[in-house]
Amino acid sequence: MTDGTKQNGLRWGILGPGGIAKAFAADLVLHGFDVRAVGSRSQSTADGFAAEYGVPNVHTSYESLVNDPEVDVVYIATPHPFHAEQAILALNAGKHVLIEKPFTLNAAEAQAVVALAAEKGLVVLEAMWSRFLPHMDRIREIIAAGTLGELRNVTAGHNQLLSTDPAHRINAPELGGGALLDLSVYPISFASDLFGTPERIQASGTLQDVGTDIEVTTLFTYANGATAVTLASSRAPGPNRASIVGTKAWIEIDRTWQDPADFRVLGPDAEVIESYTSDVAGRGMQYQAWELERIVASGELSGDRLPVAETISIMETMDEVRRQIGVRYPGE
Repeated sequence: MTDGTKQNGLRWGILGPGGIAKAFAADLVLHGFDVRAVGSRSQSTADGFAAEYGVPNVHTSYESLVNDPEVDVVYIATPHPFHAEQAILALNAGKHVLIEKPFTLNAAEAQAVVALAAEKGLVVLEAMWSRFLPHMDRIREIIAAGTLGELRNVTAGHNQLLSTDPAHRINAPELGGGALLDLSVYPISFASDLFGTPERIQASGTLQDVGTDIEVTTLFTYANGATAVTLASSRAPGPNRASIVGTKAWIEIDRTWQDPADFRVLGPDAEVIESYTSDVAGRGMQYQAWELERIVASGELSGDRLPVAETISIMETMDEVRRQIGVRYPGE
């Protein structure tokens, strides 16, 4: 199933054709987007990606990719510490940019990227793909209708059993490794979506010898006394469900909540008020591409689903979490 009604004719370039870029490209191709170019420092990697997804233009440097006249928007899917530098490279070449989450390594880098995009009159968007999925749109509608009453608590986890290899990116401080930026970013962004910026942040974490975090738990408190709890681990699988509790009803989102997921709205006696079944073709990464194209077509520089100001706020929250648990990246 494809949907040709949402594209606005932008031509996409893929910078960094790794695993997440392959998942993204597969969804773009499935839904009729124009994937025009790929850039990698490896000729064989770029050629293989181009052959797999039917990409006509192949570049063996990022500079060449961002300066391709047939590219309108660059999707950045390299390790976290390179996001800011490569976003700035693309913006200076006049391209809109979709940056894989986390947006940057820290809030200072995020502010620099957003400021340059505004100066250039270009759209920059964080590829927090779960933010744009249909079940999240429906949840926001339910909340806006007052079905849940006043929101009081959100709980969300993101637990995976990832590699313990010291050489793996997830364990490398120089690559922004750790559970926080790869896993916690999902539930932290989820809490931000529903409650905004927390008034108080309490965090605890478990670090390994190399200095990266393998477990992170946060408790956020908001001005009205509402709370959000997030949990993440890179060393333990978990249920990866989420709940949103209000004074009238609550929502239970099934595993894995940050993917296309089913959910139920439950009343005071646990009666089912609404059941939602997710029906998404592909993994669901096309929705973030539609969102960027929609923002560009609107003539604005930021959308309301994930404004750039909120992306900066989320990075500030994660900076504070890192400060509390004792994680610093080389060069900071």
